[in-house]
Formats: sequence, structure tokens, C-alpha cells
Amino acid sequence: MQTKPSIVFCHGLWADGSCFSKLIVPLQAEGYECIAAQYGLNTTAEDVALVKATIGRVSGPVILVGHSYGGTVITGAGVDDRVAGLVYICALAPDTDETSQTQQSKFPTTDVFSHIEVVDGRIWLSPEGTKHFCGDLSEQDQKLVWATQGVPKPDLFGAKAGGTAWKSKPSWYIVGKKDRTVHPDLERAMAKRMGATMYEIDSSHVPMLSHPDVVINVIRDAVKAVQEATVAA
Repeated sequence: MQTKPSIVFCHGLWADGSCFSKLIVPLQAEGYECIAAQYGLNTTAEDVALVKATIGRVSGPVILVGHSYGGTVITGAGVDDRVAGLVYICALAPDTDETSQTQQSKFPTTDVFSHIEVVDGRIWLSPEGTKHFCGDLSEQDQKLVWATQGVPKPDLFGAKAGGTAWKSKPSWYIVGKKDRTVHPDLERAMAKRMGATMYEIDSSHVPMLSHPDVVINVIRDAVKAVQEATVAA
């Protein structure tokens, strides 16, 4: 009998599912079924569809955890009936008439986006950009982030998510107070708009790497709330 929700992780730009390794290993040790969706960053529609397919590989109910652009993905995929809750990590969360780009434009940041280049139809993060993207990691870990980066297509941020799951599903939101990729004020505004339980961390854009224990505790909070809601129902 499945007694705990399963956890599906959704990565952002310049990343893949391995960015959640510091969360997955301890959560698996606690008995949680975990899986990271490995989508191609080609189109938002494809990424959302892959997440829905990934949900089918674990037992329900499911908690979706999205980082950065992964927040857009879980906003679209989270309307699936198998999803019980959403955890946003320094993530975007567009409404029906918004895209990732229009959300970013409300609170623009230039630190990371001045260190990218479009080559061969993909957006690449430069080595210098990592200090803005994940500056609270060691130099070695920053180099690892660069070496394992995903490379999105340029028009990825211009697409709509295809759903607004946070309007109907309980949400939790982690704000990175030192984030230089998604503006912390935008993160706070999104969390407030969705009525999410909000947490603030002295972190760069990647708290799942720099403060994994704190992020795991937020996921535990989400799990507890989902379990209590299931019992009450």
C-alpha cells in the first residue's frame, strides 16, 4: 500500500535531473519514490508532456518539484489529477496569459543573462556566468554546473505552460534571497499570488545544491500537508 506521495523533480534551464541528486538520495533513504523528469528543453509543450509521462512511472499521489523554468513546467503538468501538490524552487509560475519571458520582464535581472550566447540554435551559459547563477557553490561545483548544463532553444521562454496548476493545487515556494537569475521580488510576488506557503533562504538560484537540507524540509512540509488532506478527505 502506497503510504507516502511520490516526488517528481523538474529541472530548469542549463540543468538536467542530476541537479536534484542531493535531494533524491536522502528522500529515497526515507522511503520516498523519486524520479527526475529528463526533458529536452526544446518546447514547453514537449517538456510538459514528458513530465506527465514521468508521473505515470511512479505511484500516486505525486508532488511536483520545479526549479526555475521547471516551475513553468509543473504549472502546466500539475493540472494532472495524479498531482496533489507543487513545490517551487526559485521558480517561474506563469498565469494563463503569461509566459516565462513575460514574467521575467516584470522584474528583470541582467547578471546571468549578460553571460549567455546563442550558438547553433541553443542558449549556452558561459563559464563566467556561473558565479551569478550559482555563486554560493564551491568553485569546483560551479565548474560542474557549467559542464553539465542543459542547452535550451531560444524560443522556449516565449511559450505558455498550457495550464495553471497553482490555481487548484496547494503550493510551497522557496525564495532565494541572493538569486541573480530570477529576481527575489518576482519570486515573492509569485508566491503571494498563488497563495503558496513561502520560505526564504540566503541562497543563490540553486538552493537545492547549496542548501539541500532546507529544501528537503520544505518538501517534507508539503508531504505532511498532502497526507493530512488525504486523511481528512
